[in-house]
Amino acid sequence: MQEKDFISYEYKTKTVKAKNHIKAIDMYEAFGWEVTSTIPKLADGITLSLKRNRKQKHKQELTKLERQAEEMIETIEGLHRTKTAGASVFAYIFGCIATLILGGGMSLVMLQNGIPAIVGGIILGVFGITLCSINYHIYRKLVAKKTKTLLPVIDETEEKFANLLEKGNDLLKAEII
Repeated sequence: MQEKDFISYEYKTKTVKAKNHIKAIDMYEAFGWEVTSTIPKLADGITLSLKRNRKQKHKQELTKLERQAEEMIETIEGLHRTKTAGASVFAYIFGCIATLILGGGMSLVMLQNGIPAIVGGIILGVFGITLCSINYHIYRKLVAKKTKTLLPVIDETEEKFANLLEKGNDLLKAEII
């Protein structure tokens, strides 16, 4: 009769965004986790089922590095959201004002009698339409400007993230050798 080596595992499930699931799989594998299954969620998410040997050497260091890597992923996602946040707020407010101007022109034409009111309403309406149409172009310029300032920070954080994964992988290799 052959004796089998028994290995006890610890298990974990993590839900990540669908667009980041490959990065998450790489991250957890760098810290000794093995992906056992991936289950798609209804709302843009994927649940990863993970397992890792309980008697893994350097487990505390790997867990510490794993937490740091998870925080860096959150930081990177936050930086990507920051690229459009301010521009979105501006675009919503500017769009509402432009729509109010357009609506004011329409109201002036419909509720007032006389040629001056109609001409003034048409001019006001055309001005409102012009503002509505340039809103997106302003939004894109604001996003491009913010992206230009944030790209070095994002790249630096991505590099730190990659270094953490390398440290974790080096700890795993140190165990094998």
